[in-house]
Amino acid sequence: MSDNLRYSFASLAIPRNLSAKIKMLNQYCDIQTVDTAKHSYIFAQNVSIPLRTGGLLRCNVYKPRETEEGNKYPVLVTYGPYGKDVPYEQFNPKSFAEVDPAHQTEHSAWETPTPQYWTDHGYIVVRVDEPGIGQSPGKVHVKSATSIDGFCDAIEWAASQPWSSGKVGLLGISYYAATQWQVAARQPKGLAAIVPWEGFSDAYNESLRHGGILSNKFFSMWYERQVAPNQYGLPGRAARNWGPDTVDGDLSPEELDANRHKAVMHEQRYRDDKEISSMNFNLEDVTVPLLSVANLGGILLHLRGNVMGYLWSGSEFKYLRFIVGRHDLPFYYPEEVEIQRSFLDAWLKGHDREGWTKKGALPPVDLILRKGNVGYNNPTAEKQFLRRKEKEWPLARTQYTPIYLTADNGLQRDQPPQPAPKKLSYSALGKANASDMLTFQSAPFEKETEITGHIVAHLNVSVSRDNWGNSPSDLDLFLSLRHISPSGDEISYTGSTGDPVPVTKGWLRVSLRRTDPQHPHHRPWLPYRNYYSTDVLPVIPGEVYPVDIELWPTNVVVETGGRLVLEVSSGDTAGTGIWGHDDPIDRAEAVFKGLNHIHFGPHYANYITLPIIPNEESS
Repeated sequence: MSDNLRYSFASLAIPRNLSAKIKMLNQYCDIQTVDTAKHSYIFAQNVSIPLRTGGLLRCNVYKPRETEEGNKYPVLVTYGPYGKDVPYEQFNPKSFAEVDPAHQTEHSAWETPTPQYWTDHGYIVVRVDEPGIGQSPGKVHVKSATSIDGFCDAIEWAASQPWSSGKVGLLGISYYAATQWQVAARQPKGLAAIVPWEGFSDAYNESLRHGGILSNKFFSMWYERQVAPNQYGLPGRAARNWGPDTVDGDLSPEELDANRHKAVMHEQRYRDDKEISSMNFNLEDVTVPLLSVANLGGILLHLRGNVMGYLWSGSEFKYLRFIVGRHDLPFYYPEEVEIQRSFLDAWLKGHDREGWTKKGALPPVDLILRKGNVGYNNPTAEKQFLRRKEKEWPLARTQYTPIYLTADNGLQRDQPPQPAPKKLSYSALGKANASDMLTFQSAPFEKETEITGHIVAHLNVSVSRDNWGNSPSDLDLFLSLRHISPSGDEISYTGSTGDPVPVTKGWLRVSLRRTDPQHPHHRPWLPYRNYYSTDVLPVIPGEVYPVDIELWPTNVVVETGGRLVLEVSSGDTAGTGIWGHDDPIDRAEAVFKGLNHIHFGPHYANYITLPIIPNEESS
């Protein structure tokens, strides 16, 4: 048998129809190609992974050459919807051109570990197409419990192979990180450590709905541009230079349509809806060692999930590392890759250079301090930000400090005297116009102030009819915290796509304002909401409702003379980027159009609670 091509067949009853025969053979065939001259590793393509349900997945396996001598290595598994055979260079040419040159290889793939690097350092990389994607038959149902079933099978398969040491690690960005939380909670055999790099852990509150408001814009675009083109059986992939065509042949339009799970986003309104509840899991069930990497600029998709995953997971050994920059580039920075390898070496190889496996040897939290106006989307400038190690999250020395909103659009530390009742009004539905928002600005800070942790805004709000007579029955709140430099310019930070973003954002649909103080994750600095259909409360025009709005965790250092601005809007404002909330059904004019109000007076204190970290020299 050739070293370059190997076939292994199961016992089959061969059908008379030739195309059906070819399809059946492929289902039970591992096609492995080895280019002995071109690569420093062995490349095996379209290896079959049997599923306990009776189906199969297909994967690519990248192995050090020493496996041919019987050596065993730990395995890094990625599992996702972007096509295991689609080169990074084709998937996102601009991003590929900007990643560290060591990761610009033929087999590099979007948001996943580079086989060249990891095989050179004694790992096997297994890249799996999830069901219905690339070369894996089945129905496309991304971000689902059934997809995670297949992920579990892939991990256990990788751990049991003759070339595997039996230990599996997970490493990847975004989708390849978010699914790590879910699969780790299933505790598959062989899983030894995970590195979720910018990945949400709460599919409802961080991905689908922010504070109950549908985040539709990104996911509509994401599915059509990044998932649908990879469907199993889709004709013409090779012609479009989008990976090879399906080895089993093309599917008909009718078959393709039948193999797409059809879920209407705006119908998925509550966490107890059937479609969403199947994705729920308990973070306490995540018990493997983990390194959660949170990007402070990822304020509309991943940031919160990495912090919550660290905070609530059941792992004895867990670490939280903050980074800045775009979501695609830092993963491949040499210094960050070294941290990934150091962590994985400790848990998958037993080579602990830093103390990851020794309780208390390493501070579990590694902060990055955003101080100064270095611009945005500038990796070189962002490296000026300093780092600091911490023993816990949130920081034990945090001083939760209320900053009060005033009726004259100010922010101040002292609670203002109670004036006669007054309300400030703005219109809905917001289009980022001045009439659609209120802004509250602080005086210049008298001394440098660090804000690190979780922020909650407490507002007293109501709705009323607009000039055209529509009577609203709900209210959506969009909050942004902005940073003004001593020179008067807004300081923007790097968002996930390289766009400018503010310090942080928060959202709340007021009909879903009910909190659950009895939940074990509820804290004064982190109100917990179940978002069940049974939690819906009325919003009646003219009634004033006190609400607590969570803003996503953050870090910023306000220098002497700097200011903060709190923006309260009825819709998306600057810094939202591609994560808009503008679904016409979810935010129907008949429900929301009208006037929104914030109330001030003897019975209405409005404030934002900031997690201020005292200066160590003065504390």
